[in-house]
Amino acid sequence: MSESLENREVDVAPEEEPEVHFEPVVKLEAVQVKTHEEDEEVLFKMRAKLFRFVKETKEWKERGTGDVRLMQHKESKKIRLLMRRDQTLKICANHYVTSEMSLTPNVGSDRSWVWNVTSDSSDDCAGAQTLAIRLANSENAALFKEEFEKAQQVNASLKSAAPAAEETKAEEETKEEDKKEESA
Repeated sequence: MSESLENREVDVAPEEEPEVHFEPVVKLEAVQVKTHEEDEEVLFKMRAKLFRFVKETKEWKERGTGDVRLMQHKESKKIRLLMRRDQTLKICANHYVTSEMSLTPNVGSDRSWVWNVTSDSSDDCAGAQTLAIRLANSENAALFKEEFEKAQQVNASLKSAAPAAEETKAEEETKEEDKKEESA
């Protein structure tokens, strides 16, 4: 009379999953987020790792890994260096490339460059910084330096052309004012 548990068929009703529906407490509207990169053209893009020098502790702190890009504004034609961290997309470098900056090789590495920035406006440490960038190989490092120096030349030519354009604009405004005075 004793049946083993293995041979006994047991009728068990399959568990039913309850249908649960919750209405959201707050309804969110879709918001368009502007990064201000829409007005810019990517001139150069390469994967890299960025570091920041901390003077107090005299050590390099990693700032992020991602794509370093040189972006040219469509109207002003100014070029800036922009780098966002992978996955979070937080900005770790954001500054104009100026002629005062000089790329120097990092000690003991042919794939790393160091430069000083007077005004970096990334999220955590705004202000003057010493930055270093490490690229995958020496060929990429040479290409980065070449593009960085081209950007410096473009921005320097824009800077020297700007005062001349302002003088021309001022002269045109003066002529227009003279015409208005003559007609009055």
